[in-house]
Amino acid sequence: MKTLAQIMTKDPACCTPDDKITDAARIMADRGIGSMPIVESKDKKRLLGMITDRDITCRLVAKGGDINGASVRDAMSDTVFSVKSDASVDDCCASMREHKVRRMPVVDNNGDCCGIVSQADVARALPGMKAGELLSDISQPSRQTARA
Repeated sequence: MKTLAQIMTKDPACCTPDDKITDAARIMADRGIGSMPIVESKDKKRLLGMITDRDITCRLVAKGGDINGASVRDAMSDTVFSVKSDASVDDCCASMREHKVRRMPVVDNNGDCCGIVSQADVARALPGMKAGELLSDISQPSRQTARA
């Protein structure tokens, strides 16, 4: 069985709450990613939240927000779930299931973002049936109302 450190993307692209939303969107587009961890600063990688392309679309664009003047803070989710870098792949999958997230930031013992695990990373690492079960579990509608 592979370890979390083996399947995660190390040192992922990150942004800060004060970064321009257009810069965050550009980074996501350039790197072909749909989300980024939000960290305290470029030097201090303490995990503060996440931002997704959907957050930008639903929280800013769809509401007619000022895209050019908006910061990441205006669209980010500050409720963020993470796993420790020494967690097992199974523990990561359990957390992804529990919180119904497709991407899970990985933090070191100081709470600094050191990686990210996506559903695709898990699918490549786990046997087909387990990966399919994870996808099915994450995709089940939540009883909580989505914040958009």
